[in-house]
Amino acid sequence: MRLPLLTSLALSAHALRIIQSNDDGWAELYVRSFHDELLAAGHDAVLSGPAENRSGTGSTDIEPSPRTSPCQYNSCTPQSPPTPLGTNATSPRLNWVNSFPVTAMRYGISTLGPQLWSGAPPDLAVAGPNVGSNLYLQVHFSGTVGAAVYAAREARIPSIAFSGKSTGTLAWNTTPVPARSAVYAQLATKLVNTLTAGGKPYLPEDVWLNVNFSEVDGEECKDVEDFRWVLTRINVGVFSRPDVQMCGRTRLPTETEVIWRGGCWVSVSVGDAADKSTADAGRQGVVAERLGGLLGCFP
Repeated sequence: MRLPLLTSLALSAHALRIIQSNDDGWAELYVRSFHDELLAAGHDAVLSGPAENRSGTGSTDIEPSPRTSPCQYNSCTPQSPPTPLGTNATSPRLNWVNSFPVTAMRYGISTLGPQLWSGAPPDLAVAGPNVGSNLYLQVHFSGTVGAAVYAAREARIPSIAFSGKSTGTLAWNTTPVPARSAVYAQLATKLVNTLTAGGKPYLPEDVWLNVNFSEVDGEECKDVEDFRWVLTRINVGVFSRPDVQMCGRTRLPTETEVIWRGGCWVSVSVGDAADKSTADAGRQGVVAERLGGLLGCFP
């Protein structure tokens, strides 16, 4: 369900400059649905994604090379002469970079976004939603996560990596838009709005959020309001110091436990950008306070 008009108008007063990327490719439907939802919420979003699917490439960052063949789903034609970057013919907000997700995020932060923002930097960086979950060990190999971690660690911009358990790649022009793409876009926008509603700083330094959504189905998990939000950790915490106290416990559930439990869940893990592991209790607490009533308890 789209945000009511009055809510959207209120949010526009807090419009953010948001740079987007992913690892499934700039023409993947999940990232395009998210882009549309951010614009509908009043944000100034610019997409800078890889020209083709680059899943599983982690933090690889290589200068883009000239594109000599069409982009994924024939979403761009070969350029003459070939170029390493390209822009959608009808929207300068939609851009491809012929390289890896981290490279695409880097160009979005340094060049493509500021070109449209009169030289201003992004307020927030978001990656995904990824087609498929990014949990625990997958985190270290995910290009979606790699892009978000680059933004937090190297560019010092607060960032979020989003992933959805419902799989199956879809072209940007798929019609009608399936529920899974629309719901993931709305959930991701809800988190962006909640996190940033209190003003800067949105996140502690050197922190990124790893957010995973359960599967969207036609019965139980078919609408934003069906989902429950839980603060989680990325890696198991057997030898770790205590987490922030939540729901009477000092050990958060892992994101894997939550997403594979069954039901309609959103796991929000506070990641340390230095090593892609779980951040300490102090930084978890800052995020928990900002998200406030959005977070609940996991059984």
